[in-house]
Amino acid sequence: MVKKSSESAKNPLAKGTKTSLGSSSLRSKASSKPSSISRSKSSSKQGSQTNSKVSAKAKTEKKQLKSKAKADSNPKTKTIKSEKSIKLVSKATAHEMMARLRKLYPDADCELNFESAFQLLTAVIMSAQTTDVQVNKVTGKLFSKFPTAKDLAEGDIEKIKEIIKPTGYYNAKAQSIQTCAQQLVTRFGGVVPQTLEELTTLPGVGRKTANVVLGVVFGERGWTVDTHVQRITKRLGLTKNDDPYKIELDLQKLFPDDDWSLLSITIIWHGRRMCFARKPDCTVCPLNEICPSSEV
Repeated sequence: MVKKSSESAKNPLAKGTKTSLGSSSLRSKASSKPSSISRSKSSSKQGSQTNSKVSAKAKTEKKQLKSKAKADSNPKTKTIKSEKSIKLVSKATAHEMMARLRKLYPDADCELNFESAFQLLTAVIMSAQTTDVQVNKVTGKLFSKFPTAKDLAEGDIEKIKEIIKPTGYYNAKAQSIQTCAQQLVTRFGGVVPQTLEELTTLPGVGRKTANVVLGVVFGERGWTVDTHVQRITKRLGLTKNDDPYKIELDLQKLFPDDDWSLLSITIIWHGRRMCFARKPDCTVCPLNEICPSSEV
């Protein structure tokens, strides 16, 4: 709770020595009012300018996040064959690839720390352009102070920024997670909805974020097409599309009966541990003789 300044509570006209009710006193009081009003307007204007600057920073950071995500999904590197030269693999080869990756990463699971659907939703929003490890470093403190949607919705935005600053783009992220929490409270009673259609109406929540929450928390199938999945599925010849939604549709056709959430996480693990953006470790990859992008 913010304490009001004791000086602001005082009457500015009450300061000074007592004078008679002569005309000079009346003129003095009259002249002090415009000054007080002027200071008030000036203060209000400064506050408005400050809020405008903060809002502008958040908007700029949101644009930067989108631009960075697009660049990361298409890294420029000489070690990988041109995307145009990569041929699509057969459905049988695609299934063989996933079988090998599942064998390589049998324990693949969501690596974000959370204790509720709301906390996972918040953590995924903050994970943009940073690592799960970095997010986990701040969520402990964030959720100890704001464990529920209502707590975060009513929290001090500056305190939220201070806590999540290490994740980068903290102005935009703080605004996103708080407005998301506020809408969860006002529209859904503080409870995370369990449908893709409802989740994607929340601020900062796209299909990727929604599918993570639906798959990990509620056991609903869905492809999480993040930058790792975008990059690797093209390298493996599973799609030629750049648009996340079109990639999602291609993967649904290739793996119609599989656990899409689990396969997404498995691909993400491969991207973080072996099939790196700029220098993939093809020599030890179990897919190197069937991967159309392999440099071995």
